[in-house]
Parts: sequence; C-alpha cells; structure tokens
Amino acid sequence: MSSEPSRPERVDAGGLDRADALHDLGRFEQAAALASTHLAEHPDDAGALILLARCRRSLGDLAGALRSIDDALRVAPDNIYAWLVRVDVLSKLGRFAEAEGAARRCVEIGPLFWGSHHCLAVVLEQSGQRSRRTEAYVAARRATELEPEAAAAHFMVGLLAHRLGDRATARLAYETTLRLDPENSEAHNNLATLHMRRSWFSRAAWTRAAEGFVDSAALDLEDRHARFNLEAMAWGVAAGARWPALVGFVLSLGCRAPEGTDGATRAAVTAVGAVLIVALWAGWVLWQRGKISPRLRRPMLLTARGCPPVVAMAVAVASMALGSVAVLALPVLGVGLVGWLAVPLFWGLILTYWISRAALNRRAPSRRGR
Repeated sequence: MSSEPSRPERVDAGGLDRADALHDLGRFEQAAALASTHLAEHPDDAGALILLARCRRSLGDLAGALRSIDDALRVAPDNIYAWLVRVDVLSKLGRFAEAEGAARRCVEIGPLFWGSHHCLAVVLEQSGQRSRRTEAYVAARRATELEPEAAAAHFMVGLLAHRLGDRATARLAYETTLRLDPENSEAHNNLATLHMRRSWFSRAAWTRAAEGFVDSAALDLEDRHARFNLEAMAWGVAAGARWPALVGFVLSLGCRAPEGTDGATRAAVTAVGAVLIVALWAGWVLWQRGKISPRLRRPMLLTARGCPPVVAMAVAVASMALGSVAVLALPVLGVGLVGWLAVPLFWGLILTYWISRAALNRRAPSRRGR
C-alpha cells in the first residue's frame, strides 16, 4: 500500500474544515472567502493557502491560484499537496514543461505516495508527446502498485496502454477502474471504444460498445465523446441499411415482367419479387435486433433523431426502399420512367453516404485527454 504524506497542519482547523466542506459542495466563492478571512489573521498558514488556491482554481482564476500555491510553497517548500495543486494549475495554463518539473518534485518528496506517480503520468500524457507515453505508462503502473484500489491510477494505465496499442492491458485496466468506480464515464466510454473495434466480428462486442457509450453519456451529460460515439454507431446502422436497400432495388428491377406478359404471370413474378424483398429486409431487421438490445433502442433512436448526418442517411435509405416498392408495385411504369427513378435514387444514396460521413466526422470532439 502507499505511504501517504501527512496533511499540512492548520491553525484554527475548525474554520478551514468548514471552508473545505463548502469547496466539496461546489460553493467555491464562500469557501474562498472563509480561507481569505483566515489568512488575514494567519498569513503563513500553508493549509489555508493551499485551500485558497484550490478555490481559485475551481473558480477559473488560474493566475490567482498559482500565486496562492507559490505562497504556500514559500511557507512549506516540501508540502507535497501544494506541489500537486501546482502541477494541476500549470497544466491547465498549458505550461507543461514547468508542470513536469513540479510533478518530478512530487515524486522526489513522496516516492511511496501513489499520487506522485499518478500526477507525473498525467502530466507526461497531457504534454501530447508520443515519446513520453512509455515513461508515463511506467509511472502509472507504479501508482497502481502503490495503491491497488485507486481507480484513477488504473484508468491512467488503461488510457496509456490504449494509446500504446496494448488493447488487452487497456481493457483489463478499464474493467478494474469500473469495478472500483462504476460511475467513471470516461472508463465506460474508452472500454466501449475497445469493444467497438471488435464489433465487425462480434455482435456481442457491438452491443457492449453501444451499452458503454449509453452508460457514459448517462453518467456525464456533458460528455461529447460518448455522445459522438453513439451517433457514429447510429450512423453505422443507417449506413449499413444501404445494402439491403440497393439489393432490394435491383431485385425489384429483376422481377418486372416483360411487356406483353399476361396478368397472371405478371402477378406471380411480382409476388416472388415482393417475397424476396420482404425476406431481405426481415433478415436485416432481425440481425439488427440481435445487436441492439431493448435498453439501447430508445437512446439510439433519440441520438439518431438529433444528428443530421444520421437523419440524412436514413432518409436516403428509405427513399431507395420506397423506390423499390414503387417499381415492383406499379408494373405500368415504363422502362424510361424506371430509369428516371433509378438514377437519382442510386446516386442520391451514394452521395449521401459520403457527404453524411464527412459531416459526422466534423462533429467529432477533440480527442485530447481521452
């Protein structure tokens, strides 16, 4: 287990404990006011300075947070909690080189504290330099060795293994994260992404991926990554339907009786074509029902309705399907009229596929930090 450093001593701890509680409740301004009042009487209280820095960070005042944390470090230069806050503030300011130096200082001060190694792993990953990922992975692994019950440490192992291409390790790390923290939306999303890579070969993997994205989006309503991934899956379902639509249209053309055929023969040929088309679509629907479990249908439908690329793809497929019905059900249509119908439907479907796919990709949020 990890050797966690002792918390900084506080003067008049009762008032600061109240400020801490207010911070945890999200009442950052009140917490900052209490910390400032305390510091007016005890300007060298490192614990109060750290708390004030955390409040300012939460309020978005990163420059003020950095000033407060530097004041805390002047009072207590080896306070690991002050260094940890400094790492986070510098990272948010985009000053990754300084953040890395502060993270390495954390490791020097607390080599047996899992948070030090986790902090270093996070900073190295956030730098965006691929060459640092192996070192970040080693640091994340060390954090899990020191504290096996730390969900955040296991998540970092999963994220870094994922980006290094070790999907087996990533999957195991994400599963461990969710065992320790079932409401971790990022772990749900990233594990679902791994399942989605196998969805071409396994319907169960496709279902687990969709369920993971739904769970992630439900746990974090602002998680645009999970929502986009769910949109991509809904678009994939709509785009996949283009194949039965195209095959059905070809069948409808092939089942048109030649001119001059008597009514009974024409009816028989039309009936055969109708049966084939119905069987085609029934098979596709059954295949999709096997993948999309009942609990997924409503979330995917709502997601699809709110995503223009998915709606456009669905409309193009529906138009092609209705075109095949019209060709089959209206044998009086001449060859010329059928041609005028087939050409725009075919090219409309093809163009919609590529245009909607490009539009969907433009909706993708930045992958930074995932």
